[in-house]
Amino acid sequence: MINVIVELSKYLILTLMIIYTFHCFYTVRRQDEEEKNDLLRQQLILIFFMDFTAFLVIYLKTFDFQVILFYIETLVFFAAVQILYRVFYKKASLLLLNNMCMLLSIGFIMLCRLDIDTATRQLLIASAASGIALIIPVIIRKLKFLRRLTWLYAGLGVLLLAAVFLLAQTSYGAKLSLMGIQPSEAIKITFVFFMASLLSRDTSFRAVVKATVVAALHVGILVLSRDLGSAVIFFAAYLIMVYVATKNVGYLGLGLAGGSGAAVVAYYLFGHVRQRVSAWKDPMAVYQNEGYQIVQSLFAIGTGGWFGMGLCQGSPEAIPVVKNDFIFSAICEELGGIFAICLILVCMSFFLMIVNIALRIKNPFYKLIALGLGAEYAFQVFLTIGGATKFIPMTGVTLPLVSYGGSSVMSTILMLAIIQGLYILREDEDEEFERRRKEALQRIRAREEARRSEEI
Repeated sequence: MINVIVELSKYLILTLMIIYTFHCFYTVRRQDEEEKNDLLRQQLILIFFMDFTAFLVIYLKTFDFQVILFYIETLVFFAAVQILYRVFYKKASLLLLNNMCMLLSIGFIMLCRLDIDTATRQLLIASAASGIALIIPVIIRKLKFLRRLTWLYAGLGVLLLAAVFLLAQTSYGAKLSLMGIQPSEAIKITFVFFMASLLSRDTSFRAVVKATVVAALHVGILVLSRDLGSAVIFFAAYLIMVYVATKNVGYLGLGLAGGSGAAVVAYYLFGHVRQRVSAWKDPMAVYQNEGYQIVQSLFAIGTGGWFGMGLCQGSPEAIPVVKNDFIFSAICEELGGIFAICLILVCMSFFLMIVNIALRIKNPFYKLIALGLGAEYAFQVFLTIGGATKFIPMTGVTLPLVSYGGSSVMSTILMLAIIQGLYILREDEDEEFERRRKEALQRIRAREEARRSEEI
């Protein structure tokens, strides 16, 4: 009987995920507010039923009462997040909030299936980050001096990265964390604020050179620390923000050429880069060493097929670092390729919403912040999934909100809180524009009436 439930559950979970993904794109196109709110409520119901089904299956396969307790804790967490945002920020983007909860749900499900203790730690970190995130939109709206702290952002970022390079111990071939914290995750935010602060005021050649020097310091330290994934993310954010701010295609071309040249130089200078490339080119040839991870990842993806093997039916534990870098492979194995495609589409919906917010913001500082954070999010998703599927060499970054990683989850939740603050700012701008338009129309009508009175 349990096997029948497990087998049917994977189709139910997949159906719920497909409907949720459809809602992500369909809701954006709706103009009627009542209809849109109804679709958003349906998304919450879909998340609830998916969580209930998944945790029920995990419990039936393990008979571990901790799974039930963890499920109740996640319910309380999601209820608190949804209620508090609705109470404090009535203009917040509920679709953005729902997508965050969906991605966290998928992460909690897979981590609980892999290791309940890890899942519990992830929930605690997410709860703490969400508590801090509640004040972020207020800070974005009220503290106007944030755009003037240009060199504070730059100095803080370079200083923390240098401290990691000098003091951190090597873990999985790279220097990533200091006292259990990965500063590069937080510096992603300060780096974007630095670029936005500098380029929103000055887009001259001199300003671009300053931005390039600071970006080169960030990327260079990360490369020396062997944190290649973060280095690529920083470089991509720099390139996109410079191009958007200056609208100069030449800078984009120079940046791409310089990045390509730096990648070739890094290949010949650093042995760990050559190892990653060799594992990408032919992982079976180096299966016993650097190719082992990617081969196990590909086996898992292939084994899952379109519909997956079902929760607790696969062997994702065979993939090294599966909770961090290769959780996408575990999702493919147990929940299936179609579910994984829906997950990618939800991430894409996330990114498109951020870009839409950026395009509608009039203030150049806030516009660049939204674009920079959106670019970092999109490239991190691309690097994680691309590395797990052998589309690109592995870079060792986590899938935002899904993979285990305290610093990553916290920085992503704070990043999304900043985006919420920018969305509320955009709503304020729209209201102000509408108010001024109405006042202008009233003045025009008053002048017309006065003119008619004079003629009479």
